[in-house]
Amino acid sequence: MAGGNFLGRVISYVVNEVVVEGLANNRAFQRFAVRTSKAIEDVSTKAAQARERLVAQLKDATKDDDSFRRP
Repeated sequence: MAGGNFLGRVISYVVNEVVVEGLANNRAFQRFAVRTSKAIEDVSTKAAQARERLVAQLKDATKDDDSFRRP
């Protein structure tokens, strides 16, 4: 049974190499990868900006709440 596992690994390796090499040399896939990377970078930037705005709003809200506390 160990021979089958070895053969499966070899086939998997060869298929993986062929697929990776094929995609690496495919212009359409390269454009897709660049566009996807840029889109993820943009979303990450927007999320960081939204988080900063939320933190600022929460700080302002907690500052306002302090004024209503009784001594």
